[in-house]
Amino acid sequence: MFQDRARIDVEAGRGGDGSLSFRREKYVPKGGPDGGDGGKGGDVLLVADPDLRDLGFLARKQRVKAPRGRHGQGANKKGADGEDVELRVPMGTQVFDEEGRLVADLAHAGARTVLARGGLGGYGNKRFASPTEQAPRVAEVGQAGEEGTFELRLKLLADAALLGFPNAGKSSLLRRISNAKPKVAEYPFTTLAPVLGTVEAPDGRQLTVADVPGLVEGASEGVGLGDEFLAHLERARLFLHVIDVTEDAAERFAAIDRELAAYGAGLAERPQLVVLNKTDLVPEPPPFPLVDTRVVGVVPVSAATGAGIDALRRALFEAAAAAVPPHGGPVGPEEDELADFLVYRPQPPRARPFRIFRGDRGFRVSGPAAEGLAADELREALRRAGARPGDQVTVGERTYEFS
Repeated sequence: MFQDRARIDVEAGRGGDGSLSFRREKYVPKGGPDGGDGGKGGDVLLVADPDLRDLGFLARKQRVKAPRGRHGQGANKKGADGEDVELRVPMGTQVFDEEGRLVADLAHAGARTVLARGGLGGYGNKRFASPTEQAPRVAEVGQAGEEGTFELRLKLLADAALLGFPNAGKSSLLRRISNAKPKVAEYPFTTLAPVLGTVEAPDGRQLTVADVPGLVEGASEGVGLGDEFLAHLERARLFLHVIDVTEDAAERFAAIDRELAAYGAGLAERPQLVVLNKTDLVPEPPPFPLVDTRVVGVVPVSAATGAGIDALRRALFEAAAAAVPPHGGPVGPEEDELADFLVYRPQPPRARPFRIFRGDRGFRVSGPAAEGLAADELREALRRAGARPGDQVTVGERTYEFS
């Protein structure tokens, strides 16, 4: 089943703890501190893969967790960083946070974004040596990795998209003009998921054409297969509006046009190449009765017999070349300088709001936000740092027993 949505919980890796260590050599019985720093926790990233077509893999993956960094060791040995976890998603995947805000739009092959950043590794006791404290018996605990819940939504990237009512012959037409093999049958909603096909010109040029489930009146409000499929039209630079010539062409065009306008996102302003299909069922192809500036051409065809298909391919390449790509649409050679992805809510560099240190006498929490921490947040941070009931905890001037 085609999956164009997925919801995942992610957790980046925790940073490794700094080491509390002193040199112990044969002739240096009381050497100085040599505890190394902990490694950084792994990040969780999304990477756009042009070979993927839907979010089915992630729809079955409820939680993603990156490995933690390794702890520091004596002899000033830094712990290894945790490995990043890369989740591959189709091009055109958008990322939304729990509040429904758009975080990133992976519109191009190889685009990547970090969903959760790994925690920083803790400092080893070597870092805390000073002229007045030459044997610090304290090391820092690694920071927790970021966590979050994200919704992924796929919007297909295509140069052109077929639109029309069910049984207008869109799937048969896509079979004729491209390498796609969608299911074809004489009943409504044969197409239950978007299908992509590649159309080739004699000179080697290629276009990607998407066939989405047929629209019905009220689709913008969720009627029929709903308005979710309308989202797959947003990134097409051109619409192939397929109309059954045995029906009232003007009425059918107007009905689909109303749904595009009701949905919004600029769909009603997109250029359209009208395809009058099933001409084999009428004595003569009827003229298209409407004059509309958005209609860049009218081509009568028969997907059943192949009549008019070559003319349609030529018209398709001419119209697509003249159409301006919408925001986030397919990128042509002249647009190679575009950014790999769009970040709508850039994240500032992290500061350490508070730090947890582990020593011979328990744990110490310090930092500008330490004393303002909520009790539950502080307890969870200490628990994840390794505190156990009975351990001594110092926060500012207050010392208490962890429980």
